[in-house]
Amino acid sequence: MAHARSARRSRFRPDLPLILTIALIVLLWVAGGASRADTMGQVVVRAGCWAILIAAILAGPRPIFAGARPVLFLLIATIALPLIQLIPLPPAWWQSLPGRDILLIPGEPVPWRPWTMTPGATRNALASLIVPAATLLVLAQGNERVRAWLPTILLAMIASAVLLGLLQFTGARFNNPFLNDTPGQVSGIFANRNHFALLIAIGCLIAPVWAFMDRDALRWRGPLAVGLVLLFVLTILATGSRAGMLLGGLALMLALMLVGRRLRRRLSHAPRWVFPALIVAGVVVIGGFIGLSFAADRADAINRLIALETGEDMRSRALPTVLAMIATYMPFGSGFGGFDPVFRIHEPLELLKLTYFNQAHNDYLGIALDGGIAAIALLAAATLWWLITTIRVWRAKADESVILGRLGSAAILLILIASITDYPARTPTIMAIVVIAAFWLARANGNQSQAALPA
Repeated sequence: MAHARSARRSRFRPDLPLILTIALIVLLWVAGGASRADTMGQVVVRAGCWAILIAAILAGPRPIFAGARPVLFLLIATIALPLIQLIPLPPAWWQSLPGRDILLIPGEPVPWRPWTMTPGATRNALASLIVPAATLLVLAQGNERVRAWLPTILLAMIASAVLLGLLQFTGARFNNPFLNDTPGQVSGIFANRNHFALLIAIGCLIAPVWAFMDRDALRWRGPLAVGLVLLFVLTILATGSRAGMLLGGLALMLALMLVGRRLRRRLSHAPRWVFPALIVAGVVVIGGFIGLSFAADRADAINRLIALETGEDMRSRALPTVLAMIATYMPFGSGFGGFDPVFRIHEPLELLKLTYFNQAHNDYLGIALDGGIAAIALLAAATLWWLITTIRVWRAKADESVILGRLGSAAILLILIASITDYPARTPTIMAIVVIAAFWLARANGNQSQAALPA
Protein backbone atom coordinates (compact mmCIF):
# COMPACT_ATOMS: atom_id res chain seq x y z
CA MET A 1 0.00 0.00 0.00
CA ALA A 2 2.76 2.42 0.98
CA HIS A 3 4.75 1.39 -2.08
CA ALA A 4 1.81 2.09 -4.38
CA ARG A 5 1.25 5.46 -2.73
CA SER A 6 4.93 6.33 -3.17
CA ALA A 7 4.82 5.30 -6.82
CA ARG A 8 1.77 7.45 -7.44
CA ARG A 9 3.48 10.38 -5.76
CA SER A 10 6.71 10.03 -7.77
CA ARG A 11 5.08 9.47 -11.16
CA PHE A 12 5.46 12.54 -13.35
CA ARG A 13 2.06 13.66 -14.66
CA PRO A 14 2.35 17.29 -15.74
CA ASP A 15 -0.58 19.66 -15.30
CA LEU A 16 -0.64 23.42 -15.83
CA PRO A 17 0.67 24.46 -12.38
CA LEU A 18 3.54 21.98 -12.65
CA ILE A 19 4.34 23.10 -16.21
CA LEU A 20 4.31 26.75 -15.13
CA THR A 21 6.54 25.93 -12.13
CA ILE A 22 9.09 24.21 -14.37
CA ALA A 23 8.89 27.06 -16.89
CA LEU A 24 9.55 29.57 -14.09
CA ILE A 25 12.57 27.67 -12.78
CA VAL A 26 14.02 27.25 -16.28
CA LEU A 27 13.46 30.95 -16.96
CA LEU A 28 15.32 31.89 -13.78
CA TRP A 29 18.13 29.47 -14.60
CA VAL A 30 18.63 31.05 -18.00
CA ALA A 31 18.29 34.76 -17.18
CA GLY A 32 17.56 35.33 -13.48
CA GLY A 33 21.05 35.76 -12.06
CA ALA A 34 21.61 39.53 -12.31
CA SER A 35 20.44 42.43 -10.16
CA ARG A 36 21.42 45.32 -12.44
CA ALA A 37 18.50 47.05 -14.12
CA ASP A 38 20.18 47.38 -17.52
CA THR A 39 20.87 43.67 -18.16
CA MET A 40 18.94 41.85 -20.87
CA GLY A 41 18.06 39.14 -18.34
CA GLN A 42 15.73 41.51 -16.49
CA VAL A 43 13.65 42.02 -19.63
CA VAL A 44 13.48 38.29 -20.34
CA VAL A 45 12.64 37.27 -16.77
CA ARG A 46 9.99 39.93 -16.26
CA ALA A 47 8.33 39.28 -19.60
CA GLY A 48 8.35 35.55 -18.88
CA CYS A 49 6.91 36.05 -15.39
CA TRP A 50 4.14 38.23 -16.78
CA ALA A 51 3.33 35.49 -19.30
CA ILE A 52 3.31 32.87 -16.53
CA LEU A 53 1.15 35.10 -14.33
CA ILE A 54 -1.39 35.71 -17.11
CA ALA A 55 -1.50 32.00 -18.04
CA ALA A 56 -2.01 31.07 -14.39
CA ILE A 57 -4.84 33.58 -13.97
CA LEU A 58 -6.64 32.67 -17.20
CA ALA A 59 -6.19 28.89 -17.30
CA GLY A 60 -4.96 27.79 -13.88
CA PRO A 61 -7.00 26.50 -10.93
CA ARG A 62 -8.12 28.75 -8.14
CA PRO A 63 -5.16 29.64 -5.89
CA ILE A 64 -5.35 28.46 -2.29
CA PHE A 65 -3.49 30.74 0.12
CA ALA A 66 -4.66 28.90 3.25
CA GLY A 67 -1.69 28.71 5.59
CA ALA A 68 0.37 31.02 3.38
CA ARG A 69 -1.48 34.28 4.01
CA PRO A 70 1.44 35.84 5.95
CA VAL A 71 3.59 35.46 2.83
CA LEU A 72 0.85 37.04 0.72
CA PHE A 73 0.44 39.98 3.10
CA LEU A 74 4.20 40.57 3.30
CA LEU A 75 4.44 40.53 -0.49
CA ILE A 76 1.56 43.00 -0.81
CA ALA A 77 3.25 45.33 1.71
CA THR A 78 6.54 44.99 -0.18
CA ILE A 79 4.82 46.01 -3.43
CA ALA A 80 3.03 48.89 -1.71
CA LEU A 81 6.24 50.58 -0.49
CA PRO A 82 7.79 51.46 -3.90
CA LEU A 83 4.30 52.15 -5.25
CA ILE A 84 3.73 54.79 -2.56
CA GLN A 85 7.16 56.26 -3.22
CA LEU A 86 6.11 56.94 -6.84
CA ILE A 87 3.02 59.02 -5.98
CA PRO A 88 3.64 62.66 -7.09
CA LEU A 89 3.76 65.13 -4.21
CA PRO A 90 3.21 68.92 -4.17
CA PRO A 91 6.44 70.97 -4.21
CA ALA A 92 6.16 71.97 -0.56
CA TRP A 93 5.74 68.34 0.48
CA TRP A 94 8.70 66.79 -1.30
CA GLN A 95 10.97 69.74 -0.51
CA SER A 96 10.34 69.11 3.18
CA LEU A 97 11.80 65.59 2.87
CA PRO A 98 15.45 65.36 4.01
CA GLY A 99 18.19 65.52 1.39
CA ARG A 100 16.00 66.87 -1.43
CA ASP A 101 17.69 70.29 -1.78
CA ILE A 102 19.94 68.95 -4.52
CA LEU A 103 16.89 68.31 -6.72
CA LEU A 104 16.06 72.03 -6.96
CA ILE A 105 17.11 73.78 -10.17
CA PRO A 106 17.70 77.53 -9.64
CA GLY A 107 15.57 79.78 -11.83
CA GLU A 108 13.08 77.09 -12.85
CA PRO A 109 9.57 76.46 -11.46
CA VAL A 110 9.37 73.75 -8.84
CA PRO A 111 7.39 70.78 -10.22
CA TRP A 112 5.51 68.04 -8.44
CA ARG A 113 7.84 65.15 -7.65
CA PRO A 114 7.42 61.71 -6.07
CA TRP A 115 8.76 60.73 -2.68
CA THR A 116 11.72 58.87 -4.25
CA MET A 117 14.78 60.77 -5.43
CA THR A 118 15.21 58.37 -8.38
CA PRO A 119 11.78 57.66 -9.93
CA GLY A 120 13.19 55.56 -12.78
CA ALA A 121 15.12 53.30 -10.41
CA THR A 122 12.10 52.94 -8.12
CA ARG A 123 9.88 52.00 -11.07
CA ASN A 124 12.45 49.34 -11.93
CA ALA A 125 12.40 48.06 -8.33
CA LEU A 126 8.61 47.87 -8.47
CA ALA A 127 8.71 46.04 -11.82
CA SER A 128 11.12 43.46 -10.39
CA LEU A 129 8.47 42.29 -7.91
CA ILE A 130 6.60 40.51 -10.70
CA VAL A 131 8.99 37.59 -10.01
CA PRO A 132 7.89 36.89 -6.41
CA ALA A 133 4.26 37.63 -7.36
CA ALA A 134 4.28 35.04 -10.16
CA THR A 135 6.12 32.55 -7.96
CA LEU A 136 3.60 32.83 -5.13
CA LEU A 137 0.61 32.48 -7.46
CA VAL A 138 2.01 29.35 -9.12
CA LEU A 139 2.75 27.81 -5.72
CA ALA A 140 -0.74 28.63 -4.43
CA GLN A 141 -2.31 26.99 -7.49
CA GLY A 142 -0.28 23.81 -7.23
CA ASN A 143 -1.60 20.72 -5.48
CA GLU A 144 0.36 18.54 -3.08
CA ARG A 145 1.84 16.49 -5.92
CA VAL A 146 3.22 19.64 -7.54
CA ARG A 147 4.71 20.78 -4.24
CA ALA A 148 6.23 17.32 -3.72
CA TRP A 149 8.02 17.68 -7.06
CA LEU A 150 9.37 21.14 -6.26
CA PRO A 151 12.47 20.03 -4.26
CA THR A 152 13.43 17.76 -7.15
CA ILE A 153 13.03 20.60 -9.64
CA LEU A 154 15.08 22.98 -7.50
CA LEU A 155 17.81 20.40 -6.91
CA ALA A 156 18.03 19.75 -10.66
CA MET A 157 18.29 23.50 -11.25
CA ILE A 158 21.12 23.88 -8.72
CA ALA A 159 22.98 20.79 -9.92
CA SER A 160 22.88 21.98 -13.54
CA ALA A 161 24.07 25.42 -12.42
CA VAL A 162 26.98 23.74 -10.61
CA LEU A 163 27.89 21.85 -13.79
CA LEU A 164 27.98 25.17 -15.62
CA GLY A 165 30.18 26.59 -12.85
CA LEU A 166 32.57 23.64 -13.15
CA LEU A 167 32.77 24.29 -16.88
CA GLN A 168 33.80 27.85 -16.07
CA PHE A 169 36.32 26.48 -13.58
CA THR A 170 38.05 24.48 -16.32
CA GLY A 171 38.83 27.76 -18.08
CA ALA A 172 36.07 27.63 -20.66
CA ARG A 173 35.08 31.18 -21.57
CA PHE A 174 31.62 32.10 -22.77
CA ASN A 175 29.49 35.17 -22.48
CA ASN A 176 25.96 34.97 -21.11
CA PRO A 177 24.08 37.73 -22.95
CA PHE A 178 21.55 37.96 -20.11
CA LEU A 179 24.06 38.71 -17.32
CA ASN A 180 26.74 41.25 -16.51
CA ASP A 181 29.09 38.49 -15.37
CA THR A 182 32.84 38.89 -14.98
CA PRO A 183 34.98 36.79 -17.38
CA GLY A 184 37.14 34.28 -15.54
CA GLN A 185 34.94 34.09 -12.42
CA VAL A 186 33.16 30.91 -11.40
CA SER A 187 29.69 32.38 -10.97
CA GLY A 188 27.49 29.83 -12.75
CA ILE A 189 24.10 31.28 -13.62
CA PHE A 190 24.77 34.47 -11.63
CA ALA A 191 26.66 37.67 -12.28
CA ASN A 192 28.05 37.55 -8.72
CA ARG A 193 30.00 34.58 -7.33
CA ASN A 194 28.68 35.22 -3.80
CA HIS A 195 25.12 34.75 -5.03
CA PHE A 196 26.14 31.56 -6.82
CA ALA A 197 27.79 30.24 -3.64
CA LEU A 198 24.59 31.00 -1.70
CA LEU A 199 22.53 29.01 -4.22
CA ILE A 200 24.92 26.07 -3.88
CA ALA A 201 24.71 26.26 -0.08
CA ILE A 202 20.91 26.06 -0.36
CA GLY A 203 21.47 23.01 -2.56
CA CYS A 204 23.39 21.43 0.34
CA LEU A 205 20.17 21.76 2.36
CA ILE A 206 17.84 20.46 -0.35
CA ALA A 207 19.86 17.37 -1.36
CA PRO A 208 19.60 15.37 1.92
CA VAL A 209 15.95 16.33 2.43
CA TRP A 210 15.19 15.24 -1.14
CA ALA A 211 16.92 11.90 -0.50
CA PHE A 212 14.58 11.07 2.41
CA MET A 213 11.37 12.25 0.72
CA ASP A 214 10.85 8.85 -0.95
CA ARG A 215 11.71 5.89 1.27
CA ASP A 216 11.57 3.41 -1.59
CA ALA A 217 14.07 5.45 -3.60
CA LEU A 218 16.42 6.13 -0.68
CA ARG A 219 18.81 3.38 -1.81
CA TRP A 220 19.80 5.38 -4.88
CA ARG A 221 18.82 8.85 -3.74
CA GLY A 222 21.00 8.62 -0.62
CA PRO A 223 24.34 8.02 -2.39
CA LEU A 224 23.40 10.53 -5.08
CA ALA A 225 22.63 13.18 -2.44
CA VAL A 226 25.96 12.52 -0.70
CA GLY A 227 27.78 12.89 -4.02
CA LEU A 228 25.93 16.09 -4.83
CA VAL A 229 26.71 17.63 -1.43
CA LEU A 230 30.39 16.81 -1.87
CA LEU A 231 30.34 18.32 -5.36
CA PHE A 232 28.51 21.40 -4.05
CA VAL A 233 31.09 21.97 -1.29
CA LEU A 234 34.01 21.74 -3.71
CA THR A 235 32.27 24.10 -6.13
CA ILE A 236 31.77 26.67 -3.37
CA LEU A 237 35.53 26.59 -2.81
CA ALA A 238 36.09 27.02 -6.55
CA THR A 239 33.89 30.13 -6.68
CA GLY A 240 36.33 32.10 -4.55
CA SER A 241 33.48 33.34 -2.34
CA ARG A 242 34.59 33.91 1.25
CA ALA A 243 30.98 34.31 2.39
CA GLY A 244 30.16 31.11 0.51
CA MET A 245 32.58 29.16 2.71
CA LEU A 246 30.71 30.27 5.83
CA LEU A 247 27.32 29.57 4.27
CA GLY A 248 28.42 26.17 3.01
CA GLY A 249 29.68 25.11 6.44
CA LEU A 250 26.49 26.33 8.10
CA ALA A 251 24.38 24.57 5.45
CA LEU A 252 26.07 21.25 6.22
CA MET A 253 25.27 21.60 9.93
CA LEU A 254 21.67 22.57 9.18
CA ALA A 255 21.34 19.66 6.75
CA LEU A 256 22.37 17.27 9.51
CA MET A 257 19.73 18.79 11.77
CA LEU A 258 17.12 18.41 9.02
CA VAL A 259 17.66 14.69 8.37
CA GLY A 260 19.47 13.54 11.54
CA ARG A 261 16.44 11.90 13.12
CA ARG A 262 15.40 10.19 9.89
CA LEU A 263 18.94 8.91 9.45
CA ARG A 264 18.98 7.60 13.02
CA ARG A 265 15.64 5.90 12.43
CA ARG A 266 17.01 4.33 9.26
CA LEU A 267 19.98 2.99 11.25
CA SER A 268 17.89 1.90 14.25
CA HIS A 269 18.82 -1.78 13.73
CA ALA A 270 22.53 -1.01 13.46
CA PRO A 271 24.89 -0.64 16.44
CA ARG A 272 24.84 2.75 18.20
CA TRP A 273 28.33 3.65 17.04
CA VAL A 274 27.32 3.57 13.35
CA PHE A 275 25.59 6.97 13.29
CA PRO A 276 28.44 8.98 14.88
CA ALA A 277 30.91 7.01 12.79
CA LEU A 278 29.07 8.09 9.63
CA ILE A 279 29.17 11.72 10.77
CA VAL A 280 32.90 11.52 11.47
CA ALA A 281 33.49 9.78 8.15
CA GLY A 282 31.54 12.50 6.32
CA VAL A 283 33.56 15.24 8.02
CA VAL A 284 36.82 13.45 7.21
CA VAL A 285 35.88 12.90 3.55
CA ILE A 286 34.74 16.50 3.02
CA GLY A 287 37.76 17.83 4.92
CA GLY A 288 40.06 15.61 2.88
CA PHE A 289 38.68 16.82 -0.42
CA ILE A 290 38.93 20.42 0.78
CA GLY A 291 42.55 19.82 1.78
CA LEU A 292 43.35 18.26 -1.60
CA SER A 293 41.66 21.16 -3.35
CA PHE A 294 43.70 23.67 -1.36
CA ALA A 295 46.93 21.76 -1.91
CA ALA A 296 46.27 21.69 -5.64
CA ASP A 297 45.65 25.47 -5.60
CA ARG A 298 42.02 24.98 -6.61
CA ALA A 299 40.36 26.41 -3.48
CA ASP A 300 40.10 30.04 -4.56
CA ALA A 301 37.85 30.92 -1.59
CA ILE A 302 40.52 29.86 0.92
CA ASN A 303 43.23 31.67 -1.04
CA ARG A 304 41.17 34.88 -1.08
CA LEU A 305 40.42 34.54 2.63
CA ILE A 306 44.11 34.28 3.46
CA ALA A 307 44.97 37.21 1.18
CA LEU A 308 42.19 39.46 2.48
CA GLU A 309 43.16 42.81 3.99
CA THR A 310 40.25 44.70 5.51
CA GLY A 311 41.72 48.11 4.71
CA GLU A 312 41.67 47.25 1.01
CA ASP A 313 38.09 46.03 1.01
CA MET A 314 35.88 48.63 -0.67
CA ARG A 315 32.89 47.55 1.41
CA SER A 316 34.50 48.48 4.71
CA ARG A 317 35.91 51.71 3.27
CA ALA A 318 32.48 52.81 2.03
CA LEU A 319 30.63 51.85 5.22
CA PRO A 320 30.96 55.25 6.99
CA THR A 321 29.60 56.99 3.89
CA VAL A 322 26.64 54.60 3.68
CA LEU A 323 25.82 55.10 7.37
CA ALA A 324 25.97 58.88 6.90
CA MET A 325 23.59 58.58 3.92
CA ILE A 326 21.10 56.61 5.98
CA ALA A 327 21.15 59.29 8.66
CA THR A 328 20.70 62.03 6.03
CA TYR A 329 17.58 60.53 4.44
CA MET A 330 15.85 59.24 7.56
CA PRO A 331 13.00 58.74 8.29
CA PHE A 332 11.62 58.56 4.71
CA GLY A 333 14.53 57.05 2.77
CA SER A 334 15.98 58.03 -0.60
CA GLY A 335 13.86 55.69 -2.76
CA PHE A 336 14.08 52.04 -3.75
CA GLY A 337 16.60 51.03 -6.37
CA GLY A 338 18.49 54.31 -6.37
CA PHE A 339 21.62 53.49 -4.40
CA ASP A 340 24.07 54.09 -7.26
CA PRO A 341 23.06 57.69 -8.19
CA VAL A 342 22.44 58.64 -4.56
CA PHE A 343 25.83 57.28 -3.49
CA ARG A 344 27.53 59.37 -6.19
CA ILE A 345 26.12 62.50 -4.54
CA HIS A 346 27.84 61.61 -1.26
CA GLU A 347 30.90 59.70 -2.53
CA PRO A 348 34.12 61.15 -1.05
CA LEU A 349 37.16 61.76 -3.24
CA GLU A 350 39.19 59.00 -1.60
CA LEU A 351 36.68 56.38 -2.81
CA LEU A 352 36.72 57.46 -6.45
CA LYS A 353 38.05 54.81 -8.84
CA LEU A 354 37.45 53.44 -12.34
CA THR A 355 34.70 51.07 -11.20
CA TYR A 356 31.57 52.14 -9.32
CA PHE A 357 30.03 51.04 -6.03
CA ASN A 358 26.70 49.59 -7.16
CA GLN A 359 25.12 48.57 -3.82
CA ALA A 360 25.64 48.98 -0.09
CA HIS A 361 26.81 45.32 0.09
CA ASN A 362 24.73 45.02 3.22
CA ASP A 363 21.09 44.66 2.26
CA TYR A 364 19.89 45.67 5.72
CA LEU A 365 21.64 49.01 5.36
CA GLY A 366 20.45 49.21 1.75
CA ILE A 367 16.83 48.68 2.78
CA ALA A 368 17.13 51.30 5.53
CA LEU A 369 18.55 53.79 3.02
CA ASP A 370 15.95 53.03 0.33
CA GLY A 371 12.79 52.90 2.41
CA GLY A 372 13.52 54.54 5.75
CA ILE A 373 11.46 53.69 8.82
CA ALA A 374 8.65 52.04 6.82
CA ALA A 375 11.03 49.58 5.14
CA ILE A 376 12.78 48.84 8.44
CA ALA A 377 9.40 48.11 10.07
CA LEU A 378 8.41 45.76 7.23
CA LEU A 379 11.75 43.97 7.39
CA ALA A 380 11.42 43.63 11.18
CA ALA A 381 7.88 42.25 10.81
CA ALA A 382 9.01 39.70 8.20
CA THR A 383 12.00 38.64 10.32
CA LEU A 384 9.84 38.32 13.43
CA TRP A 385 7.32 36.17 11.53
CA TRP A 386 10.17 33.97 10.26
CA LEU A 387 11.60 33.59 13.77
CA ILE A 388 8.29 32.75 15.49
CA THR A 389 7.20 30.37 12.71
CA THR A 390 10.61 28.72 12.67
CA ILE A 391 10.40 27.97 16.40
CA ARG A 392 6.92 26.47 15.96
CA VAL A 393 7.89 24.31 13.01
CA TRP A 394 11.09 23.01 14.57
CA ARG A 395 9.14 22.08 17.72
CA ALA A 396 6.40 20.29 15.75
CA LYS A 397 6.25 16.56 15.11
CA ALA A 398 8.13 15.83 11.92
CA ASP A 399 6.17 14.87 8.81
CA GLU A 400 6.80 15.68 5.14
CA SER A 401 5.19 19.12 5.40
CA VAL A 402 7.13 19.99 8.56
CA ILE A 403 10.43 18.84 7.02
CA LEU A 404 9.82 21.12 4.03
CA GLY A 405 8.95 23.93 6.47
CA ARG A 406 12.22 23.41 8.30
CA LEU A 407 14.03 23.34 4.96
CA GLY A 408 12.41 26.67 4.05
CA SER A 409 13.36 28.12 7.43
CA ALA A 410 16.99 27.06 7.00
CA ALA A 411 17.15 28.43 3.44
CA ILE A 412 15.83 31.80 4.61
CA LEU A 413 18.43 31.80 7.40
CA LEU A 414 21.21 31.39 4.83
CA ILE A 415 19.78 34.24 2.76
CA LEU A 416 19.50 36.47 5.83
CA ILE A 417 23.14 35.81 6.71
CA ALA A 418 24.29 36.32 3.11
CA SER A 419 22.51 39.68 3.07
CA ILE A 420 24.85 41.00 5.76
CA THR A 421 27.67 41.30 3.23
CA ASP A 422 25.81 41.31 -0.08
CA TYR A 423 22.44 41.77 -1.80
CA PRO A 424 21.35 38.29 -3.03
CA ALA A 425 17.60 38.90 -2.69
CA ARG A 426 17.79 41.63 -5.35
CA THR A 427 18.34 38.95 -8.03
CA PRO A 428 15.23 37.32 -9.55
CA THR A 429 16.43 33.78 -8.77
CA ILE A 430 16.96 34.39 -5.05
CA MET A 431 13.71 36.41 -4.92
CA ALA A 432 11.84 33.32 -6.12
CA ILE A 433 13.69 31.04 -3.69
CA VAL A 434 12.78 33.35 -0.79
CA VAL A 435 9.09 33.02 -1.75
CA ILE A 436 9.35 29.23 -2.14
CA ALA A 437 11.09 28.86 1.23
CA ALA A 438 8.60 31.18 2.97
CA PHE A 439 5.71 29.28 1.35
CA TRP A 440 7.04 25.96 2.67
CA LEU A 441 7.49 27.45 6.13
CA ALA A 442 4.05 29.07 6.19
CA ARG A 443 2.24 25.97 4.95
CA ALA A 444 3.96 23.78 7.52
CA ASN A 445 2.93 26.16 10.29
CA GLY A 446 -0.60 26.36 8.89
CA ASN A 447 -0.92 22.58 8.77
CA GLN A 448 0.23 22.31 12.37
CA SER A 449 -2.28 24.96 13.45
CA GLN A 450 -5.12 23.08 11.72
CA ALA A 451 -4.02 19.81 13.33
CA ALA A 452 -4.15 21.47 16.75
CA LEU A 453 -7.81 22.50 16.30
CA PRO A 454 -10.40 20.32 18.07
CA ALA A 455 -12.30 17.92 15.82
